[in-house]
Amino acid sequence: MSTAAFHISSLLEKMTSSDKDFRFMATSDLMSELQKDSIQLDEDSERKVVKMLLRLLEDKNGEVQNLAVKCLGPLVGKVKEYQVETIVDALCANMRSDKEQLRDIAGIGLKTVLSELPPAATGSGLATNVCRKITGQLTSAIAQQEDVAVQLEALDILSDMLSRLGAPLGAFHASLLHCVLPQLSSPRLAVRKRAVGALGHLAAACSTDLFVELADHLLDQLPGPRAPASPAAIRTLIQCLGSIGRQAGHRLGTHLDRLVPLVEEFCNLDDDELRESCFQAFEAFLRKCPKEMGPHVPNVTSLCLQYIKHDPNYNYDSDGEEEQMETEDKSEDEYSDDDDMSWKVRRAAAKCLAALIGSRPDLLPDFHCTLAPALIHRFKEREENVKADVFGAYIVLLRQTRPPKGWLEAMEEPTQTGSSLQMLRGQVPLVIKAVQRQLKDRSVRARQGCFSLLSELAGVLLGSLAEHMPVLVAGIVFSLADCSSSSTIRMDALAFLQGLLGTEPAEAFHPHLPTLLPPVMACVADPFYKIAAEALLVLQELVRALWPLDRPRTLDPEPYVGEMSAATLARLRATDLDQEVKERAISCMGHLVGHLGDRLGDDLEPSLLLLLDRLRNEITRLSAVKALTLVAVSPLQIDLQPILAEALPILASFLRKNQRALRLATLAALAALAQSQGLGLPPSAVRAVLAELPALVSESDMHVAQLAVDFLATVTRAQPASLAEVSSPVLAELLRLLRSPLLPAGVLAAAEGFLQALVGTRPPCVDYAELIGLLTAPVYEQAADSGPGLHKQVFHSLARCVAALTAACPQEAAGTAHRLVCDARSPSSSPGVKVLAFLSLAEVGQVAGPGPQRELKEVLLEALGSPSEDVRAAASYALGRVGAGNLPDFLPFLLGQMEAEPRRQYLLLHSLREALGAAQPDSLKPYAEDIWALLFQRCEGAEEGTRGVVAECIGKLVLVNPPFLLPRFRKQLAAGRPHTRCTVITAVKFLISDQPHPIDPLLKTFIGEFMESLQDPDLNVRRATLAFFNSAVHNKPSLVRDLLDDILPFLYQETKIRRDLIREVEMGPFKHTVDDGLDVRKAAFECMYSLLESCLGQLDVCEFLNHVEDGLKDHYDIRMLTFIMLARLATLCPVPVLQRVDRLIEPLRATCTAKVKAGSVKQEFEKQDELKRSAMRAVAALLTIPEVGKSPIMADFSSQIRSNPELAALYESTQKDSASAPSTDSMELS
Repeated sequence: MSTAAFHISSLLEKMTSSDKDFRFMATSDLMSELQKDSIQLDEDSERKVVKMLLRLLEDKNGEVQNLAVKCLGPLVGKVKEYQVETIVDALCANMRSDKEQLRDIAGIGLKTVLSELPPAATGSGLATNVCRKITGQLTSAIAQQEDVAVQLEALDILSDMLSRLGAPLGAFHASLLHCVLPQLSSPRLAVRKRAVGALGHLAAACSTDLFVELADHLLDQLPGPRAPASPAAIRTLIQCLGSIGRQAGHRLGTHLDRLVPLVEEFCNLDDDELRESCFQAFEAFLRKCPKEMGPHVPNVTSLCLQYIKHDPNYNYDSDGEEEQMETEDKSEDEYSDDDDMSWKVRRAAAKCLAALIGSRPDLLPDFHCTLAPALIHRFKEREENVKADVFGAYIVLLRQTRPPKGWLEAMEEPTQTGSSLQMLRGQVPLVIKAVQRQLKDRSVRARQGCFSLLSELAGVLLGSLAEHMPVLVAGIVFSLADCSSSSTIRMDALAFLQGLLGTEPAEAFHPHLPTLLPPVMACVADPFYKIAAEALLVLQELVRALWPLDRPRTLDPEPYVGEMSAATLARLRATDLDQEVKERAISCMGHLVGHLGDRLGDDLEPSLLLLLDRLRNEITRLSAVKALTLVAVSPLQIDLQPILAEALPILASFLRKNQRALRLATLAALAALAQSQGLGLPPSAVRAVLAELPALVSESDMHVAQLAVDFLATVTRAQPASLAEVSSPVLAELLRLLRSPLLPAGVLAAAEGFLQALVGTRPPCVDYAELIGLLTAPVYEQAADSGPGLHKQVFHSLARCVAALTAACPQEAAGTAHRLVCDARSPSSSPGVKVLAFLSLAEVGQVAGPGPQRELKEVLLEALGSPSEDVRAAASYALGRVGAGNLPDFLPFLLGQMEAEPRRQYLLLHSLREALGAAQPDSLKPYAEDIWALLFQRCEGAEEGTRGVVAECIGKLVLVNPPFLLPRFRKQLAAGRPHTRCTVITAVKFLISDQPHPIDPLLKTFIGEFMESLQDPDLNVRRATLAFFNSAVHNKPSLVRDLLDDILPFLYQETKIRRDLIREVEMGPFKHTVDDGLDVRKAAFECMYSLLESCLGQLDVCEFLNHVEDGLKDHYDIRMLTFIMLARLATLCPVPVLQRVDRLIEPLRATCTAKVKAGSVKQEFEKQDELKRSAMRAVAALLTIPEVGKSPIMADFSSQIRSNPELAALYESTQKDSASAPSTDSMELS
């Protein structure tokens, strides 16, 4: 017998003792044994423990009974399934006992057992089996009317069970429904309430037929407003509708047209409790079925506005506070607040308004006209709970008005948001007036509500609160000085002040600084660490906002600086502080020294020495490095000599540390010090730092490498002598880095700067010729036939570096250019050498004189016929780049060659593209007509690749003179042949960039005409139009946002499968189906995905989902796209997805369970596998919507996934992928 089993058997023995204390202690010990994970019970022990606990449930002593019930929870997970069923049977039998105490204990026991059962999602069938056992017994207990306590317990357990395991009980749903419905008319309120809860959970999980039966039953029971019915019965029915609305509102959509008018009528009965239930039902309907509620919005809005001010027992007098107080006293004598239910109606109406505003962003301008004034008027609400919800509703309105990210540029602001913001500006004075009294309210909650509302307002309308600063400052100071209540209000006031400093202009704070600073200082010295940390952050913001470094000082810091530095130094010196306070104090000191160091006087040196001290401490070193950077970059030229000699070796040691954030911060600090102190840096300390750098210039961390190379360039300019020792190891690492094909642009620019610094010093640290030799060595050393050598990107990087060196030594330019031409011409040069020579010439060509250029033309033309593709591409690139620097000579030559050499069209067009991109627009104007004519002759070329380059050239050419050339596209679109129309539309795509561009306003006026090409009879033109539309939606949504209502019907048209475009091709004995419309459909679905990212507010999501639903059954590529869209929609707008989840699951299930034909090729298996993974990701995304799991079809599919090992493994792996992958919020498709 194991020790555990022996111990348990001795406990069981004590449980039979006649002494209740023995029984109690033994049960307590058993409880702690069962809670251990390691415990293993054999079958015999299991049986004995279960038997004993069930006996103890009937113990005479209540405390022993209670403990025995608690033991059931941990026991469920430790015993076999049939033992759990034994326990449940015994509890159900006790539920029907005559003794009240036993019934109570059995009820608690059943709830305990249910809460410990493993959820169905784990694949265990235990929960389902147990619930099926209980259900029959519960229904009979509920149906017996004689004992209400039993009914209540049974309904409670049933609700709990349905909420956790609604779907697996599918077989019992009908009997449960017929058993619970009659309880709605029970004479007992508690029974009715619990029945309402149970029906809500049942509605979410039952089949569609049962749901319709339930909804119809409730609608039939609801009497007409004039029919006689007891108020209690109506209340119960409306509460039941509200409960169903909250749990399963997405299924009510079709019934709302019958339902809502009835509920509206009941609002007019004089019964506050009923009105509250009506508004709660409306709130649920608005949240779950916003589209179906559309026709009823005006009525619901007017009801909300009527009842949000429904306060029959109170007189709101607005003439002054004294009168207000008198009225309060009078009214308190006349009636008791306990009888007043009207506040619940007002609260429900406020919540309903919040749901209305949140679910209908398209009605924002109307809401600003109708709802905003009413809400602002109700800020004076006397009941605290209601006031919080009124604030909440107004905050929802503000959040909906906030312009979406990326629309902050004036031209990007869509018209609707612009008008809403304009209306909001007009409301600001009203809001401030309404909030003025609340900011000094006795209630902490009211003030917190004001602060969160004003923060939101300041964030939406930057700078709008500046003129109301006296009111706000008075409110902030009032809350900061309020030490009587909890600390949260002071933290809220500080956080609000910090936000204001970020959004309002600094001048607004100048007159109020004498009143604001003392309470903030008191908070800095507060003993509670959270307040001190928040106050230090505010102080730092104050310094940064009021004495900025980029503008002359308008406020004299003299009266304040002593007090601020004393308070911060006191916090900085204390060593026993919370980590957060330490970090904030260091940061605040850094700001003080950086912004006001010239006024600190005697405090400056102690502050710097304290910073040095914090650098040595491992916990505070990162904050200290950042603070030191702030001081070093300050334009006040603060003298850091007292700490430099000691600080540099410490910083050098940080470069060896593993902590990446510390290395990055240290490099930034060193660069700032080298920039500001330059020759003042002690050479020995600089050398110690430089010794650490070669290791950092490596491919493993490009960002660190970039900062390290930047720092090297700064040091080279400041102290060239110090670099002598490390230049060769650093150069070796840098050259290795330049050979990386993954070199980011930032690192390349830093490397160019460093190389220029090396040859730019007097005398140069490294000789020009030597550096060029080192740079080009890897290419020249490569044998002519050594197969694949360096990556293409490396040649570009090296060419850029050669050009940078040439620019730094202009006297060497001509010689270098001559040598490169010779290398390119030499027949003995390897292709690699030629490629590097041409790319370097492309970069250097503009610097060199006209001498080698005549020669250069011949060399380049000759190279265009080279057998090596890389050499041809490099020569074509060089021809364009060199030509851009000398247009009069090169452009006529290039155009002549295009006429004369039709076989080299593609390469010469690439040259033209480079020339158009690199040259100045004004210098191109004289040639625009010739180029335009030449390009349009080539629009009808047979090769799509050539037409693509032509389109890009046309796009670049239009940018030379947009007002003159862009309107010409109309004529080409009207008269041109299909290929020409296609090229024109593609050219327009190249006019759209993701940055603001002068052509945008002009382009916006033409976009509507270009989009008409979606109705073009030619497939390729439509595809090109969709690609252009996708680019616009992705990069500049403002161009098309206002046109979406016209464009979307044509876009959706293109997502349909067209039978007339599907044809059969015979390939020997096989017939193969080809769908010519697939590419266009795919392009249309890609546009739909892009619309989700940037124009979600303008879409009718229900209509959008109809087309996504069709795509789920389409071709492989389109299904992949729609699965991603579905996953995205599940997170962006779960409500409409939830309404049709049953229809969406079928195609997903079909994909996940599809089998590949035996004998298919490997690619077919891989394709199918990828498709299944994508579908499973969509399923996982749908399951993140809480109510989806309760849908019967989804529950069935979930159990299928768990029971099928292949699907279960697939689901597990997608879950792991999503956990390890970074957030895939948006995906590039353009």
